[in-house]
Amino acid sequence: MRGPAPAEAISGARRALLAGRQRWGVSSLRSARAGWRPFPAAAWDAASLRGFCRCFFDCSTVLQFERGLQEYNIFMFKFILLYKSLTAIMRLVILEDYDQASEWAAKYICNRIIQFKPSQGRYFTLGLPTGNTPLGCYKKLIEYHRNGDLSFKYVKTFNMDEYVGLPRNHPESYHSYMWNNFFKHIDIDPNNAHILDGNAPDLQAECDAFEKKIEAAGGIDLFVGGIGPDGHIAFNEPGSSLSSRTRLKTLAMDTILANAKYFDGDLSKVPTMALTVGVGTVMDAREVMILITGAHKAFALYKAIEEGVNHMWTVSAFQQHPRTIFVCDEDATLELRVKTVKYFKGLMHVHNKLVDPLYSMKEN
Repeated sequence: MRGPAPAEAISGARRALLAGRQRWGVSSLRSARAGWRPFPAAAWDAASLRGFCRCFFDCSTVLQFERGLQEYNIFMFKFILLYKSLTAIMRLVILEDYDQASEWAAKYICNRIIQFKPSQGRYFTLGLPTGNTPLGCYKKLIEYHRNGDLSFKYVKTFNMDEYVGLPRNHPESYHSYMWNNFFKHIDIDPNNAHILDGNAPDLQAECDAFEKKIEAAGGIDLFVGGIGPDGHIAFNEPGSSLSSRTRLKTLAMDTILANAKYFDGDLSKVPTMALTVGVGTVMDAREVMILITGAHKAFALYKAIEEGVNHMWTVSAFQQHPRTIFVCDEDATLELRVKTVKYFKGLMHVHNKLVDPLYSMKEN
C-alpha cells in the first residue's frame, strides 16, 4: 500500500504535532523523541495514535498504521522480545570436574564482590543455596578469605530455603548447614546473614518479611543456586509458578526420598514442608549463577539449556533472565547435543576472563 505524497505527509505530521501539543503536552519533535509523559486513556484511539507515531518517528517517513492499535501492539510486542533477546546474556561454563567447577564459581563470586567495592552503607547482596553441590564453592571462598583476598564484612546474604518444624540447632537444618560450612569461617556480621525461620509462629508472615528484607537491602546482586535432578531450584518443585514469591511449599516425594540420606534413611524424620524463595524472587536478582554437577543432573541441564521454558522444570525459567550463568562439570553435559557442548566450550576463553583478577581490574 502506497503512503501519502511527501507534501501530504509533512502536512499530516504537522497537524499531528499540533494535536500532540494539545493532547500530550509534546512541544516539539525533539521532545517527543526524548521522552513524553504517560498518555491518558482517552488518547489511545487509532486515529490519534497514527498521527502521533507519524510525528514521533520522522516527518519525512510517515509510518502507516492502517490497522490501528492492534497492529501497533503487535509491533511493540515483537520489538520488546527482540530487545530482550539482544540484551540478555546466558552463559554455560563447562569445567572438567566438580572441583574445577566449584573453584570457577568461587572465583566468580569473589571477583563480583571485589568489583562492587562494598563499604559501609553500600553492601553487596548475595543469595545462597544449601546442599552438596555448593560445598566445594564455599570451601574455596573460605580459603580466599583466610588468604586475605576476600572480606564479607560488607556483604549481606539471603538463603534460599529452610525446613519447616526442624529446630534451628538440628544438624540437618539449613541454619546449621550455613553456619557450620560457611558463615562461622568468614567475617560476615551475623545480622547480615538472613535465613528463613521454619519455626516462626506465622509462616506466611515470615515469608512476606523475608521478601521485604530483600527489597530493603536493594535487591539481590548475585543469586547463587543449585538444582535437583528434577530441575527444581530451591524448593520450587515441578509445577511451581514461574512468578512465585517466597512461600510455604509441600515437598514432592522425590525430594523427600532424596533427602532421606541426611536423616539416617528414615523417611519419617524427613520434613515434608519447607519455606522457600520463589522462582520470581530469584528472577528479580540482577544476576543468577546456577551450579549443576554430576551425571544424575544431566537431564535437568538439558531441559534448562536446550528445551523451552517449562514450569515442570523450574530451572528452565532462567533462560529468560537477562544475566544467567550455568556452571557445570563434564558429567552434567551427557544429555546435551555435541554441537551445544562444542559451542560453549569454544567460549571458555571469554568465560575465563570473568574470573581473571587482572581482567576484573581493567573492567573497573
